[in-house]
Amino acid sequence: MTQLIDRIRPKLNELGERLSPMLSGLCGETIYPHVAKHARRTINPPVDTWVAFAPNKRGYKAHPHFQIGLFGSHVFIQFAIIYESTNKSVFAEHALHQLDDIAKHIPAHYIWSGNHMVPGGDRQGELGEQGLRKLLERLKTVKASEALCGINIDRNDPLLLDGEAFVTKAEETFRTVLPLYKMAF
Repeated sequence: MTQLIDRIRPKLNELGERLSPMLSGLCGETIYPHVAKHARRTINPPVDTWVAFAPNKRGYKAHPHFQIGLFGSHVFIQFAIIYESTNKSVFAEHALHQLDDIAKHIPAHYIWSGNHMVPGGDRQGELGEQGLRKLLERLKTVKASEALCGINIDRNDPLLLDGEAFVTKAEETFRTVLPLYKMAF
């Protein structure tokens, strides 16, 4: 936990401060950063940590949001609508009616996941319309379901050594998944 608090959390705070204004401009509303505190943990670190960006100052889980975080294997940059969101069915319904638009705007290498606690997922190009339809139908009907879409960057990718290039990649990714965010309203 000490390394997470001393080394990782300051970087997440910096990303939050740096990217919130850009996301606010993209979304047309104030977007607030929320860095994971892992308050119940004192010794054992979590398997992942993140900064989430949402239009609510008090929290992000109940809202469609953007995230930057990391597992031991990779960094992720993504749109997320998790099990606590009241907009899940709205997003699922809108997305189901716009599957063709999603296929046009979300690149084949972007990853879709149905569980924010598990690293990985399925590439847009491999998931196909039927796979995405299945994920969205589940999101619409299953209370504990989730939908996340974005990119994973391997922990050894040189991009992670260049702060400015990483911020540029995050901005590019958020612009790409912005239509998904807008489908949640």
